[in-house]
Amino acid sequence: MKNFHLAVACALSLSLFNSCEKEDINETIDTENAAVEIQSNDIEEAEEAFPGQKGQSQNLFYGLNNLEVATINDTYVFEGDIIFSKNQLQESTDATRSTGRTGGRWANNTVYYTINPNLPNQARVTNAIANWEASTSVRFVQRTNQADYVYFTPGRGCSSYVGRIGGRQEITLASGCSTGSTIHEIGHAVGLWHEQSRADRDDYLTINLNNVQDGVDYNFLTYVAQGQDGTEYTNQLDFNSVMLYSSFAFSKNGQPTITKKDGSTYTTNRTALSNGDITGINIMYPGDGGDGSNSGDICDGVATYNSNTNYTIGNQVTYQGNLYERVNGGWTNLGPCGSNQPPADICEGVPAYNGNQSYSVGDFVTYQGGLYERLSTSWDRIGDCG
Repeated sequence: MKNFHLAVACALSLSLFNSCEKEDINETIDTENAAVEIQSNDIEEAEEAFPGQKGQSQNLFYGLNNLEVATINDTYVFEGDIIFSKNQLQESTDATRSTGRTGGRWANNTVYYTINPNLPNQARVTNAIANWEASTSVRFVQRTNQADYVYFTPGRGCSSYVGRIGGRQEITLASGCSTGSTIHEIGHAVGLWHEQSRADRDDYLTINLNNVQDGVDYNFLTYVAQGQDGTEYTNQLDFNSVMLYSSFAFSKNGQPTITKKDGSTYTTNRTALSNGDITGINIMYPGDGGDGSNSGDICDGVATYNSNTNYTIGNQVTYQGNLYERVNGGWTNLGPCGSNQPPADICEGVPAYNGNQSYSVGDFVTYQGGLYERLSTSWDRIGDCG
């Protein structure tokens, strides 16, 4: 389904950043978890963010849409390899904090990225990018000071956020995540969900829940069943899609969890984007760069969401700073209100560093003319203000 749904050493003058002592303001590696990375022959059935681990299932809201997710290692995981940050999901649509994507599609068909220098076999990233650029109008540009970018980094498994979420967003790649798996995770990052989640998938597939591992049935629900947004850009399910689960994904007994309607299994494509994948992506990101960004305010004149109103397909509302359109089975996030373009000054609206304040991962501050982002044990200099 085609659904849219610098390395800077710590200078003496930066000593007030107490986390910088004896470390770079740069990328760090989770060495504690390195030993549990999956091995090279483990990615055969379905990409997983935390292979072999199960978390407590709960229903949370992604904007206006309800999702069933698992909490693993303080991370929300959906359908195995799709991850959400804590501030993207909430307990109800009535909560006041911002939760949705800051913009699902990448402006001007351009995805900015950087690769953690400690990531093994970086050719799988460059080869996956080459496949995307050879087949679609999406372009990948190495990041300089852009605030929104993809960060390819080691992890326990293979995982990605869906669409542009704002700021740095990680694609994690364990040693067993192949070039094909990297193509798959990039698919999520540009806005694709899994193929078997299509609203019409039961016309093409049979889900054998009796063969599915206990506690992960939610990985096999359609968009309609999940109550979430999704748009089919092709008129039938694509068995060759790089976004499709294997016939044996999450099997507990070696028997197929997904089969064709005649009961037969199929071969999973983790080689390259399929023709159907390319068709969907070219609709989302047309060659003229018309990627859904808008220099004006796309929310101008659109009413705010009202939980007491019955909405029909095609209705549009604004909700927590985003424009939504009602679709079959949920809502589609069309993008943020106002311009999709980042401000000319990347420090605009960002507070100055305060030595008396505690900061969390993902927080931004300005300091001595630069924009910094808090990492787990250090600070990453994003670029110069102005």
